[in-house]
Amino acid sequence: MIKSLRHKGLQELFETGATSRIDARLQKRARRRHDALEDAMSLADVVQPGFDFHQLRGKPVRYTLHVNGPWCITFEWTEPYAEKIDLENYH
Repeated sequence: MIKSLRHKGLQELFETGATSRIDARLQKRARRRHDALEDAMSLADVVQPGFDFHQLRGKPVRYTLHVNGPWCITFEWTEPYAEKIDLENYH
């Protein structure tokens, strides 16, 4: 389940179905990852083919789901919530 979003474009995309703040080529894939996070009750629920789910280094502990190219959705996890969800080009 999703508790909070950091990225205003993601929030707009998930609330209205569209946004000009995120490249149109990323939106469909971002929505699929959002749906997976919304449905997840544990981190194991987020492990899906094509998501390239993994933990990032550093504190606080954050996780990533690959969207496209260098773009990833990153988040913190406090079971059963995904928090501080962001869209980042972190490579």
